[in-house]
Amino acid sequence: MATYLLDTTVIIDFLNGKRRRRELLRSLVGQGHMLACCAVNVTEVYAGLRPPEAQKTEAFLRQLDYREVTWEIARQAGLLKNEWGKKGHTLSLGDVTLAATALAYGLVLMTDNTKHFPMTELRRHPTQEIQ
Repeated sequence: MATYLLDTTVIIDFLNGKRRRRELLRSLVGQGHMLACCAVNVTEVYAGLRPPEAQKTEAFLRQLDYREVTWEIARQAGLLKNEWGKKGHTLSLGDVTLAATALAYGLVLMTDNTKHFPMTELRRHPTQEIQ
């Protein structure tokens, strides 16, 4: 069984009932897979949170397997940003931190934003096929 690190867009789609994310995530959990998040997700979700959504948002995020962003992960994220910047790809700190977290813990990243995650060593779930 795999553990999927959710990109924030997937979490927001789930919370808003969009793009069949609820069905997808429930199916994965039903098959015995785990869903995870990290500090980047919590920060990004709360940055756009509307007060009426707070309770359901907190409940969902607390159900996910929370993965710490360690010193080594932060270092790896910086190295990824540096490496890809030299190749002409401007990646956000959030995205490289998600990628480094997935790599460090051996997680599958679930995202539609493949341009934000060009790392070939990163395992991705092909969410674009499930829309």
